[in-house]
Amino acid sequence: MLTINFSQIKKSKEPLTEISTELETRPEFFERAKELLLDANNIQVKGQMFYQEPFVTGNFQVEADIVAPSSRSLAPVPMHLSFSFTENYLDREPTNEEKEEVDMIVPIEKDIIDLQTAVEDNLLLSLPTTILTKDEEENNEFPQGTGWEVVSEESLEEQNDEKINPAFAKLKDLFPEDDKN
Repeated sequence: MLTINFSQIKKSKEPLTEISTELETRPEFFERAKELLLDANNIQVKGQMFYQEPFVTGNFQVEADIVAPSSRSLAPVPMHLSFSFTENYLDREPTNEEKEEVDMIVPIEKDIIDLQTAVEDNLLLSLPTTILTKDEEENNEFPQGTGWEVVSEESLEEQNDEKINPAFAKLKDLFPEDDKN
């Protein structure tokens, strides 16, 4: 579990506290992420933390090798993620003014900043919304079954353009000379 003490950063003589570690994911992380993530390895976390009244601020860069389900077929798709995030930690309840001034305030308890959960949460937030296998990307493959199929928006628009509204088809017979043009 990756944690650091709020008071340690606050009292540090150094302007920045450097963090550089490989993160091991917890089983409970995969339990809550089971529909979004199949595996995560080689999670490298680098960052700096500093105290600026009243917050401890952390700027982190994360690199990870993950396996996520395809958004079309649910087939496993290995990929590399690289992202950064910033969080502000506070050892008390933030005031309304602080909430308005700072975007992300994470209240902490018992002087412990839980970087493990922060990295895990941001890993999930950094997943792309569309994840495809190489075959799905290259061949534009969509899943199908008995009596149903998934089609692309372009294909659906083409099908709708080719269909003639039956009400307008009757009108077409009223103006036969338009067919010649």
